[in-house]
Amino acid sequence: MAMNRIQFQPGLSMPEFFKLFGTEALCAAALESARWPDGFRCPDCGGGVHCILHSSGNKVFQCNACRHQTSLIAGTVFQSTKLPLTIWFLAIYLVSQARTGLSALALKRQLGVSYPTAWLMQHKLMQVMTEREALYTLSGKVQVDDAYLGGEARVGGKVGRGSENKVAFVAAVSLTDEGTIAGQTQPVPGFKLKAIADWASKCLAAATSSILMDWPASAPWHRRAAPLNAQCGWAQTQGCT
Repeated sequence: MAMNRIQFQPGLSMPEFFKLFGTEALCAAALESARWPDGFRCPDCGGGVHCILHSSGNKVFQCNACRHQTSLIAGTVFQSTKLPLTIWFLAIYLVSQARTGLSALALKRQLGVSYPTAWLMQHKLMQVMTEREALYTLSGKVQVDDAYLGGEARVGGKVGRGSENKVAFVAAVSLTDEGTIAGQTQPVPGFKLKAIADWASKCLAAATSSILMDWPASAPWHRRAAPLNAQCGWAQTQGCT
């Protein structure tokens, strides 16, 4: 059986994480580089010449042209926080690395913060992750799989994949020889041709070269892949055997 490249792609180990983001200074430098990769730019006038005001909190930049002051964390998910950036960066690492999700209670125990704080941090991080994911359009070689969420048993209801208590999702990733570029997880009404075509028109770029589906080639809508290819402009659609 061939190795699943997505499951075995290189990740960031805990020792590597602490090497990169183990101190407040390292976290601040990483945040500054992410916000202003070409150097500081004033959010008011766009000027680049500035001075740095030293205080007990986070770094504050003051534009020399308009005197506007901007904190390093202003306008970010960290705005107004009283927690160190090291705690926030560790929370990002833990939430993003958890394959099956991480509860607020588990995050509380890992970070050593109160439950309300962990709950708020978790929801803030999940919201910005959702907003960032919405910016991606998958292209090139895309691997697609189906998933369900929920399914609590109710009297008289169906069980299994056809349960009305389950929410259907399509999960997809763009692949290169080096690994995954980006991913999308979107709820869909079901796995019929129209639902998949609507999802594809929203989440896939026109330059998509091939779709690799983790569904048998005999799956109901996979047998209708030819009209789907024509509708979505895909070069080819392949299923597993």
